Amino acid sequence: MKVLVTGGGGFLGGVIVRMLRERGDEVRSFSRGEYPTLAAVGAEQVRGSLEDRDAVVAAATGCDIVFHVAAKAGIWGSYHDFFQANVVGTGHVIAACQQNGINRLVYTGSPSVVFDGSDVEGGNESLPYPDFYEAYYPATKALAEQMVLAANSPELAVTSLRPHLIWGPGDNHLVPRIIAKGRAGKLRRIGTRANLVDTVYVDNAARAHLQAADMLAPGSCVAGNCYFISNNEPLPLWEMVNRILAAAAIPPVTRSIPPKLAFAVGCICEAVWGTLRLKGEPPMTRFVAHELASAHWFDISAARRDFGYHPDISIDEGLLRLQQWLLQHPL
Repeated sequence: MKVLVTGGGGFLGGVIVRMLRERGDEVRSFSRGEYPTLAAVGAEQVRGSLEDRDAVVAAATGCDIVFHVAAKAGIWGSYHDFFQANVVGTGHVIAACQQNGINRLVYTGSPSVVFDGSDVEGGNESLPYPDFYEAYYPATKALAEQMVLAANSPELAVTSLRPHLIWGPGDNHLVPRIIAKGRAGKLRRIGTRANLVDTVYVDNAARAHLQAADMLAPGSCVAGNCYFISNNEPLPLWEMVNRILAAAAIPPVTRSIPPKLAFAVGCICEAVWGTLRLKGEPPMTRFVAHELASAHWFDISAARRDFGYHPDISIDEGLLRLQQWLLQHPL
């Protein structure tokens, strides 16, 4: 295949590119920058912004399938920035497929699109979108996912994968944040519950994208559907955090604060950062307080049934790989 991967220079996108190249596919990455890792695996690189419709359409020319992985992530920022990248950008990717006669689109969604602040235990794809979101990232990802699924047609088969808390070697988001805050002594448990949380090792998440793509076709069982993706090994959240810290030789988190206090601090921080337009992310938000205090793990039987997804790399094996990588690439 000739494949376009938006966000090929990112964490998940880079692994998808590598796996596609390993099996012989011709890959073009569409990202804002140039990445030596992509050049090393022989991927073509096109620089551009998702907000530039003509650039996205041009990048998709001649491709057989698109993996739309690029997005603006994070817990803080302007709604305009999130909307432009995640909603407007996704609309441009859909248009690029339609204008170029591409009949397959694999979209990287997020489980946060169904998070309403309460526990999700064994939830499946029947979970509804909530009426209210406490952060712009899940709000705009939900709008984008609905656009993608609505675009499913006899001419364009689409699917949305929802990998939960991706981590592993090369992580530029979750693991660095945990390690930085752990080293600075700024991590606190929210409450004392052993709330179970799903995560997914990056290679498992990337392989799920390839497996879904191989089964995707107009009228197939995958077309028009969304799927939760995880390691299928839910662990107490703070056990997983402490295991990541241990991989970097950092002491575990032992101190805690009550969930109600964390939520109140989040409200105050959001008000102060929003009013004073302070730079950077606030130390706590309502969304983060609820995420850290709640259970969120998912039933992945639909992905197993429809495209044979199975997490080949366990959390134990993934943590060993992460530890070895951190020894060579200290953050």
